[in-house]
Amino acid sequence: MRLRRFLLRYYPPGIILEYERSSGIEESKTIDLLDLDQNTDIDATVEQIIRHEPLISESKRPQRTELRDKATSTEHSKFRLYQALSGHELPLTNCAFNKSGDKFITGSYDRTCKVWDTHTGRELLSLRGHRNVVYSIAFNNPFGDKIITGSFDKTCGLWNANTGECYYSLRGHQTEIVSLSFNPQSTLIATGSMDATAKLWDVETGSELYTFAGHQQEIVSLNFNNIGDLIVTGSFDHTTKLWDVRTGRDVHTFTGHKGEISSTQFNFAGDLVISGSIDNTCKIWSVRTGTCQKTLRGHQDEVLDIAFNAAGTRIVTGSADCSAKVWNTITGNCIASCYGHHGEISKVSFNPQGHTIITASSDKTCRLWNVETGDCTQQLQGHTDEIFSCAFNYEGDTIITGSKDNTCRIWKSEDYSDRQQYYDMQ
Repeated sequence: MRLRRFLLRYYPPGIILEYERSSGIEESKTIDLLDLDQNTDIDATVEQIIRHEPLISESKRPQRTELRDKATSTEHSKFRLYQALSGHELPLTNCAFNKSGDKFITGSYDRTCKVWDTHTGRELLSLRGHRNVVYSIAFNNPFGDKIITGSFDKTCGLWNANTGECYYSLRGHQTEIVSLSFNPQSTLIATGSMDATAKLWDVETGSELYTFAGHQQEIVSLNFNNIGDLIVTGSFDHTTKLWDVRTGRDVHTFTGHKGEISSTQFNFAGDLVISGSIDNTCKIWSVRTGTCQKTLRGHQDEVLDIAFNAAGTRIVTGSADCSAKVWNTITGNCIASCYGHHGEISKVSFNPQGHTIITASSDKTCRLWNVETGDCTQQLQGHTDEIFSCAFNYEGDTIITGSKDNTCRIWKSEDYSDRQQYYDMQ
């Protein structure tokens, strides 16, 4: 075997090896370093990797040191408003970055999805054709050359992210599409609908492959695992289901919540699923056994959004009680409680490095929090109505926020601004 490319994956930390077999076939393998932190003995880790992986040579040692330093950074950046964008005519629903972070998309009640240039704030494309609210949107990351849009008009649009061409309009759901996702290979699309079904579609042909039927009420959350062979769906029927992508079969039904499911997610390793519910709790489930491992209790009102950090070691929950909480995935203990918002929290997310969470609230602000202490490190102010959506880019130095005030805002870290000033002077 001959190593062709050695790639660093920062979030979560890992190494990707692209190599060529003697037969000429090109393949890749990944070495996950999910336990990497500031206290890791990097020399011992390097020696262990070299000992067990003949493809890696000693010359890669400096890059592995860089991997630890970048992936485990604990520096908390301050963010400044970079641009406020007002291209939509009605409130925004969602926003999302592509993998490189040079573009992002916004969905809106005005029936469009817009593609924006992150560096200039310029509107690049307006994807038109839906006859009702564009509610769910996604890039086919890591490729970033396609976009899907799910609408209240019961259809999903598949678009060219560079030209705006609509490849297909995926039809078959009986009511609104409110959740969707590409698989990691960008060969499949999954859509979840208020008609209580999820559907699987072929990207190449636009044809429907499976209908996942089994929920008794609306499906409001849907995700692929990182391999792409399983889908999780969360429903108003109080259950979360796990589906086999290859067969369309119901693998597990996770039961135990006493209220509607609001959000679901796989961890990076794909062995756990979390579900948030309006019963005020979040549950951790085993993908292998289908059993509940932990129930996270502490919120005084509905849990509206949940998320793992990149490595899957921490969970954040956002609630209608105006607070967010950070939890240890293994023990289920609450590490930090974040208080300060004056309205419900509808969106939560970790930054890629995992030391900061962002929360979007109906109080018209986003806040940044220290994961370990729960201290608010910054408020992002300026929107004039509820904030529904927020996201970090892959590097963690840019944030986008989408609001009911019809605008999207780009926020850049002070470090990014300093770098940009340096480049402008060259």
